[in-house]
Amino acid sequence: MKYYCNPINVDYRYQFNQQKIGDTMGALQISREAADPSMICYKGKYYIFASMTLGVWVSEDMAHWEAQRLPDNLPFYDYAPDVRVIGEYVYFSASKRAEPCNFYRTRDVLNGPYEEIQGSFEFWDPNLFVDDDGKVYFYWGCSSAEPIYGVEMDPETMLPKTDPVGLIAGNWDNIGYERNGEDHTSPPIPEERLDEAYQEFLRKLGITEEMVPKEVRQMFREMAKNRPYIEGAWMDKYEGRYYLQYSCPGTEYNTYCDGVYVGDSPLGPFTLSSNNPYSYKPGGFIPGAGHGSTMRDMNDNLWHTATMRISVNHNFERRCGLWPAGFDADGELFCNQRYGDWPMRVQEGKMDPWNSPEWMLLSYGKTATASSAEEGKEPGKVTEEDVRTWWRATTNASGEWVQVDLGAAMDVCAVQVNFADDMIDIEPPQPLVVSAAGGRYIEEREFVTRWMLKGSLDGENYFMIEDKSKVNTCLPHDLVVREEGVQARYLKLTVLEVPYNQPACVSGVRVFGKGNGTAPITPAFTAVRLNDLDMKVTITSQDENAAGHNILWGHQEDKLYHSYMIFGKKEQDIRALIKGTDYFVRVDAFNENGITEGKVIKL
Repeated sequence: MKYYCNPINVDYRYQFNQQKIGDTMGALQISREAADPSMICYKGKYYIFASMTLGVWVSEDMAHWEAQRLPDNLPFYDYAPDVRVIGEYVYFSASKRAEPCNFYRTRDVLNGPYEEIQGSFEFWDPNLFVDDDGKVYFYWGCSSAEPIYGVEMDPETMLPKTDPVGLIAGNWDNIGYERNGEDHTSPPIPEERLDEAYQEFLRKLGITEEMVPKEVRQMFREMAKNRPYIEGAWMDKYEGRYYLQYSCPGTEYNTYCDGVYVGDSPLGPFTLSSNNPYSYKPGGFIPGAGHGSTMRDMNDNLWHTATMRISVNHNFERRCGLWPAGFDADGELFCNQRYGDWPMRVQEGKMDPWNSPEWMLLSYGKTATASSAEEGKEPGKVTEEDVRTWWRATTNASGEWVQVDLGAAMDVCAVQVNFADDMIDIEPPQPLVVSAAGGRYIEEREFVTRWMLKGSLDGENYFMIEDKSKVNTCLPHDLVVREEGVQARYLKLTVLEVPYNQPACVSGVRVFGKGNGTAPITPAFTAVRLNDLDMKVTITSQDENAAGHNILWGHQEDKLYHSYMIFGKKEQDIRALIKGTDYFVRVDAFNENGITEGKVIKL
């Protein structure tokens, strides 16, 4: 069997960034990044093109991905690459400000050549779509002030054949999930408070208005309004209807998501689907599920890939995730993210997109020890299910280790080893590529991440589970699978080598398998609608046997398509509702032994 665990396990390239404000360059920030994935199936293989990767990820089975470089004439420093198969060609484009964006096409993804087609207008977050009749349409937009646009294109010249049409605009007064902030807690600023908000915005940047070029001031005022970005268009067609997907509110939030509008024509008009947002993962180990793409595999299974958030070392410190998706009997687009960062099995042939996890999380909250640890970055960070915190050794010596104690011997079937970066302080290996937004360099050198994972029943006698001491790969979210299970109480990760000779830094040693006890009791809970857009869910049952809870909701009793996984708390505000929509809610409890479903109630 083939398994994977989000985020996608592939080499994420380091970025050296300096933001530019007026004539002033900010501090250098270093992090790994890949985002805005476009996924296609072409000539028997799967490809994911993501921002700032210098290439493409390739797979033959949807589980194992390998990063490959692409020909140098492609615009690797332009954001949000869009890729579509049209006839015998793969078409490629990416985002650029202040000048026309070109298109490229090829019959050979990895080797090219990529034929360049001169662009005639600038755009951001592009998406190309070919209809059943051969007509080609193009969508773009990434703004807090303007809508997503659409236009029909000539497929040979890539010149517009029609005038642009505004298709989707922000509607945060009626759509809760479009509001900014962690858990959508930062709504847009009213006009009467804009001047005050603008000055506060400048203060946070450490500048005054006199330091801002006049041509930039209006953009900054728009940013100070705190309106969500409506961006990341992607079009699909199903049974004669057009599904225009979009992302919001911002990539740096746990609530980054994909919504969908539906229409009878590729250029609209479009109506908001009842199931929204259809791709939404605000909780768990790594949150975020916005700005993505949807694709059918060779077995007619639907998949959705999207951007996941870290955003600690840099706002654009991001990863990519992959989830099963589908259309239900009513033609509603959905995506299953209930346990969206746990190991998933890719089955042969037709899959059930609502398959439950085969293995439970064994490591949450368990005791961890280490060879050394910096203050505030203790070993217990590797078991608290948060990609934004980590254990960090006090030295960069090879052989620093962290160990998880499961508390008892258990059947270990998978371990996800998640490496982190912590304020790397080195000079860029090459000069930054400078643009109006600042400077960037994408690391081109290849690195290795080497380690060993051992198991033990008694903490004294150890056996090897996975030896990566001589690999030539650099995988920050590596997955070890032992499908038949390995009996172990202690899991010891020894770090041998990481990029830039950093101290060992690990955000999660996540252990999955089968526990020895019983599943939680059926959870009791209340759900109260606070207003048109928000609800509060409170778990009232006292079950110390539950490791966490999964809050599910939807607009019909049998369509609980949305989920929010929580650990260590008994209540959660869900601020992603749509005005005028009724909802049903269920809370499930889980631990290392299983999942217990709650009862469905009407909100």
